[in-house]
Amino acid sequence: MAAALAGRYGDAVPAAAIRALLDNGGADRVLLAPPTREALEKARANGWTCVIVTNGRTSQQEAKIRTCGLDQLVQGWVVSEGVGYKKPDPRIFRAAAAAVGAPLLGAWVIGDAPHADIAGADALGLRSVWVTDGRAWPQDGHRPTHVTGDVARAIHHVMEASR
Repeated sequence: MAAALAGRYGDAVPAAAIRALLDNGGADRVLLAPPTREALEKARANGWTCVIVTNGRTSQQEAKIRTCGLDQLVQGWVVSEGVGYKKPDPRIFRAAAAAVGAPLLGAWVIGDAPHADIAGADALGLRSVWVTDGRAWPQDGHRPTHVTGDVARAIHHVMEASR
């Protein structure tokens, strides 16, 4: 990516700026919706272990997690670059469980990517909630356990369904 940007823009964009973009992207602009923050706080207060599983570059993803305050709301995270495999590979979900010392048995996957999140959950026999953000379900091979429009409602569904 850096080489493509440098090739396209040449000396007009300094190499340091390209590197900063790749490392941080829009991390300084990431916001956590208040209802999502409240739902995560409630989940933790009710004994849930919350772990982020994300594909991408470690520096960029960790910057996003810290910028929006998720680092204070979850027990851990796993970034694909750091573990060497990405969603939907079951190993990244196993790595996430191991990172916080929790079993996968009984876990839920909440995500907005049908192929990465929901297929990953299916591969491990886990329940899942697909966050639609207004989109129609595009996949045929697997289905989420539940569908909802936003992350806060997904978290609330998981807590209710697991009572």
